[in-house]
Amino acid sequence: MKTNEGPRLTPQVKICGLTRVDEAAAAAEPGAAAIGLVFYPPSPRHVTVEQAAGICAGLPEHVCPVGVFVDVAFDEIMQTVYRCTLRGVQLHGKEPPELGERLLREGLVVIRGLYVNKNPSIEQAEQYPASAYLIEFAGGPLPGGNALAWDWSAAVGVGRQKPLVLAGGLNPENVAQAIQAALPDAVDVSSGVESAPGRKDIAKVRQFLAAVRDTSLPEGRKQVF
Repeated sequence: MKTNEGPRLTPQVKICGLTRVDEAAAAAEPGAAAIGLVFYPPSPRHVTVEQAAGICAGLPEHVCPVGVFVDVAFDEIMQTVYRCTLRGVQLHGKEPPELGERLLREGLVVIRGLYVNKNPSIEQAEQYPASAYLIEFAGGPLPGGNALAWDWSAAVGVGRQKPLVLAGGLNPENVAQAIQAALPDAVDVSSGVESAPGRKDIAKVRQFLAAVRDTSLPEGRKQVF
């Protein structure tokens, strides 16, 4: 459930691409607001519905479990939502705007993935109903950031329309710089805190969260999760 505690001094953190119950629980413990579960078979971080249900069952109540989907129909998404008790859905393909609207009516946090260098692009943001926009450069072979850093300041304008989730190439060493450049409401990290694809390095997770907490911003951030 999304909280209503008002503006935050620093961005929330979503740890994405989790595949193990113990690593998800450990990532949540230092202060992550959300975790991402990838339901996209070509991804090395893909999880089955059964795996995801086990991960969600082990999360503390304050952590929002978000399912990441690529061009999946509404009914299939909702089946996964119910089976895994997801509270958020991230759309990361070429889904029509109507899908986001239907998911919002279900009371879900809907994160719409947009890209700097391909469609759906940041210029098309207003076409997509969502709780927040996740902005990435998308320069690699798979949907998502593909561990590539980019000019994060390009996302600033999108954050004036809806809450902004910044992703793509983030790690403990550069997340403070990225936050200062884009002023996001949340940051999303996957490969930047891994020891191998789908395996999170909890020491890196803690370093990432500490770097976010230590970043000074001129004003508060909006709640996303």
